[in-house]
Amino acid sequence: MMLRASALILIASAAPAAAEAFLSLPLDCTLGQDCYIEDYHDAEPGEGQRDYTCGIKSRDGHRGTDFALPSTEAMDAGVTVRAAAPGTVEAIRDGEADRPLTADRRSEIEGRECGNAVRIGHENGYQTLYCHMKNGSVAVAPGDTVATGDALGQVGLSGETNYPHLHLSVLRDGARVDPFAPDSTEACGEATETLWTDPPDYERSGLFTAGFSIVVPSLDAVQSGSARMATAAPSEALVLYGHAFYPETGDVLRMEATGPDGSTLFREDITIEKEQAQLFRAYGRRAPDTGWPTGTYSGSVTQMRGDTLIAVRHATITVR
Repeated sequence: MMLRASALILIASAAPAAAEAFLSLPLDCTLGQDCYIEDYHDAEPGEGQRDYTCGIKSRDGHRGTDFALPSTEAMDAGVTVRAAAPGTVEAIRDGEADRPLTADRRSEIEGRECGNAVRIGHENGYQTLYCHMKNGSVAVAPGDTVATGDALGQVGLSGETNYPHLHLSVLRDGARVDPFAPDSTEACGEATETLWTDPPDYERSGLFTAGFSIVVPSLDAVQSGSARMATAAPSEALVLYGHAFYPETGDVLRMEATGPDGSTLFREDITIEKEQAQLFRAYGRRAPDTGWPTGTYSGSVTQMRGDTLIAVRHATITVR
């Protein structure tokens, strides 16, 4: 059976027993080295967001765990998605393009927000759903039996996403549950059980966003989103900024930007001198006397803690 619409992912298997650990890491990477958890399941039943610890590392209405890669180059090199537990493949989808979602393309993916995907049913009654896989990489078919660690495909950029990552959803009785706190109620921070056999460490810090501006923006402008510029004139400065939450003393924000031809515009490491609830840092360059060449400029802000990768955010701006 092919995945035809997002509604199909909610088809439930037999009713599961009480929560028991059965999940392994669903992709071929090492957290904190070449991948990281970008967002957790949203534990807030109404507006707003909170993760299972009552932290803010989620998005409003987000119903899964996002395992992110640091770059499209990492995606292109190939990162294998693996079955988190043994089971039977129930449905797949392949053939969706790998490209960042833009506002003008939203209608194109309606009903296919999960992108290229695999859904597996498990004997304990749970289901796992693997979204945003690379076009043409799905390596299983409905009815296949898989063991923990079997290759399902590769991490991609398909469906409703603008950065390469694997979105893992866990379902029980047709409803998505948080594998870090499967029996939690509205009282976050009190989880005593997990579905992970080796639970990934929780990291409360991360990046809200990154963006380009033509001046060093204010914190208010960064928080409201008004600092973000989609275009710039050839004579205007190009300033990359990153907005972090709960960075620790000594964390480094690496600001990198490249031009339309792939050449390096700048690369600067900024050390956080004092931990704060939130902060932003910016770095940029004035336009050369001849003006910037027209085209699209790319930027990335990477948060590191020693040798540990905490988060990455990407941005673009078009000079015209």
